[in-house]
Amino acid sequence: MSFSSMNIGRTGVGFAHHWLDTIAHNIANANTVAPGGEEPFRALQLVARPLGGGPFASTGSGVHVAQQVRDGGDPARTYDPDHPLADEQGTVTQPVVDLGSQMVDMMIAQRAYQANLRTVESAKEAYQAALRLGGSQ
Repeated sequence: MSFSSMNIGRTGVGFAHHWLDTIAHNIANANTVAPGGEEPFRALQLVARPLGGGPFASTGSGVHVAQQVRDGGDPARTYDPDHPLADEQGTVTQPVVDLGSQMVDMMIAQRAYQANLRTVESAKEAYQAALRLGGSQ
């Protein structure tokens, strides 16, 4: 096992942590409406890329957040003339957040976090075992 395995796990943990933060932000804004004519909240999605970038990136170097993109779906407009943010036609614009997909993404991100953390822990245990073996000679 090399030090790269620890780095891969470390970058994976960092990406999964950022992914979970993004999902929490999306869920927190799932009920944030906008006045009828304004742009509503749109869920953020992360784009992951291997570290090193480009076609010659070394395999197994880790991962990072390349960019954040907003959901491009069409917002729903609802008629609610009593809402404080309703426009002159009585409509409010709903956010573009699919709670079902956010919950699925959250479960995947949690599993990714756990798997990458286990990779770091396994690398640490292997390094400690190697040090013990080297010290006993």
